[in-house]
Amino acid sequence: MLFQPAVIALLLASAVSVAMLLAASPFALEVIRHWDIKSGSERQLTLERRTYLFSTLLGFVFATQLVSLLLFVFNADKMAVMFVGAMCAVGTLNVNPFGFPALIAQIVVFFLAAAWLVVNQTDNRAEDYPLVRMKYVLLLAMLPFLLGSFALQLEYFLHLKANVITSCCGSLFSEGKQSLAGDAAALPPKLAMVLFYGALAVAVGAAAGHALTRRGGYWVAAFSAIAFIAALAGILSFVSLYIYEHPHHHCPFCILKPEYGYQGYWMYIPLFAATAAGLGVGAVQPFARVPSLEKIVPETSRRLAWAAAGGFALFALAASFMVWRSNLILLEV
Repeated sequence: MLFQPAVIALLLASAVSVAMLLAASPFALEVIRHWDIKSGSERQLTLERRTYLFSTLLGFVFATQLVSLLLFVFNADKMAVMFVGAMCAVGTLNVNPFGFPALIAQIVVFFLAAAWLVVNQTDNRAEDYPLVRMKYVLLLAMLPFLLGSFALQLEYFLHLKANVITSCCGSLFSEGKQSLAGDAAALPPKLAMVLFYGALAVAVGAAAGHALTRRGGYWVAAFSAIAFIAALAGILSFVSLYIYEHPHHHCPFCILKPEYGYQGYWMYIPLFAATAAGLGVGAVQPFARVPSLEKIVPETSRRLAWAAAGGFALFALAASFMVWRSNLILLEV
């Protein structure tokens, strides 16, 4: 299984990311201890030159992590044909105990990487680079998450056995399953729709309100996280049913398959992008009072807020269109 091209690409991307962060750690400690933009010493000049190089390389590393999440899910779906009992990515991820933890870890790394890229971009726009120390503190804080994600992926792919009979999505995302996924699937359709559209409306309103008034940046991040969870619960509880036109098929992964027109990507891509943008708004708020960032942070957070509002609105429109065009009737008008 390790010699599948997508598996090699995923492991290589994770390994390179971890290696780069480990290599950057001694430099990060040096920057945290000795960075002084007002100094003209030889040490400071050397740090400044090396900072440009490391920032570029780290930006590439974290951008790679954003793409890795999409490749991980896509690869899990494509490998389903190799395992008995697997119908989609769920079966592949259930082959051993490391599948779903690896996916969750990759999602966490995705949002952490997006937040770091936002902070890095904000810092690079200021003449005195006031967030250099903070960027490298965050880098060191992120290192355990990337190490954990790489370790879980490696364990997952090393323990993939083609002779294992795995379980399909019907057993995991069933209404009677005693789990968070089962509880979400068992939500009454009307309640699920109220929570789904309510959370998205609040997230869009908070993001648009911040973009217009420059207030409530932390609320944008909080409501974006809540909307992300509500959106996943909504996909489980009712959106997937309309796509499959089946009242008991709750899988959030089968909607990524070609037989359903890859409709899941039309929802997941704007959802993840909007959530990352919303969290990015919160990530830059602590630096709004830094003198050289007083104009940059509001501008950055305004653009991110509009991106979050647009992404959540696009996600809601895509889900609504899929519900509207379905022949399934869950609620009697």
